[in-house]
Amino acid sequence: MMTLARAFAARGHEVDLVAVRSEDSPCQELSPFVRLITLKPWWTHIPLVSTGRWTMATVPALAKYLRRERPTAMLSSSHLINVAAPWARSLANVRTTLVLRIMTQLSRPTVNLRTRFRLWQARVFYPRADAIIANSNGVADDVACVTGFPREHIMTIYDPVVTPDLQEKVRAPLDHPWFAPGSPPLLLAVGRLTPQKDFPTLLKAFARVRNMRPARLLILGEGKERMKLEALARVLGVDAHVAMPGFILNPFPYMRRATMLVLSSVYEGLPGVLIEAMACGCPVVSTDCPSGPAEILDGGAYGSLVPVGDDAALAKAILATLDRPPDRSRLSARAALFSEDGKADEYLRTLSPD
Repeated sequence: MMTLARAFAARGHEVDLVAVRSEDSPCQELSPFVRLITLKPWWTHIPLVSTGRWTMATVPALAKYLRRERPTAMLSSSHLINVAAPWARSLANVRTTLVLRIMTQLSRPTVNLRTRFRLWQARVFYPRADAIIANSNGVADDVACVTGFPREHIMTIYDPVVTPDLQEKVRAPLDHPWFAPGSPPLLLAVGRLTPQKDFPTLLKAFARVRNMRPARLLILGEGKERMKLEALARVLGVDAHVAMPGFILNPFPYMRRATMLVLSSVYEGLPGVLIEAMACGCPVVSTDCPSGPAEILDGGAYGSLVPVGDDAALAKAILATLDRPPDRSRLSARAALFSEDGKADEYLRTLSPD
């Protein structure tokens, strides 16, 4: 969204980036030509509220913003915001064009009460938008199935993952002992430590790899599963060869130097980390999860795809890639398909159809 905001502003549009919470606002990455607006819900005095409740609490504030500013168009992203935006526009009673950006699967492998409620929200609120943009064909198919919104009315626009400043970020210095000359192959994973990313399967696969040859695993990210993952690494006997340093603002130097990047997710939308790694010339191995990896890797032509949750298959693919690494320049060329060039214009055509 920051990339699109910067690109819109560069094309001469006035752009506001409206954030739910100030701590979610990455000011250090924001273009100086984009105005940051932070919504303030009525219960800001309550110290502990869930993300979902906080987002819904900002609906009146978003409606007030729409009545005051009367923007030509509004692009929203993420499920809860995509629920709040149509509601706020109705309350504001403005003619602002509303486009929803769907960036991950709405349906889930495990169907529970929370999933059913999410799907109900989508069926009720998503059709109220003027247009829907999915970041992959798999996500578009899922949205159509879940909401009943005609598939032909859901556009697919790949995320503008490869930005002009990526190569500058790649060249940033990196001081980590595991990248010293002569070190064992280093497997890299990047993502929040949550069940969606299925790092337990990755750790089990890594243990299988370690039984065959020396290797190390570096997981960049933070989340509620940290203690569980650290305990599993100890049980598997690989804790000395696994490092989880937490969230890293610039992971690109790691991608450039890593032997490969591994994605073990249960579901995604269009996993930018795969594209970013390829743009850095880093080989990749991924689960064939819904959705995105198969589209990014062209069905496996640019990296191995394995079944979700299959640590044996994941380990086999990792070992095969270690034995026969792909041409890194070919990976970089594939990643260019997901560059910023042209993506902003596609979004603008949808936001301003006239």
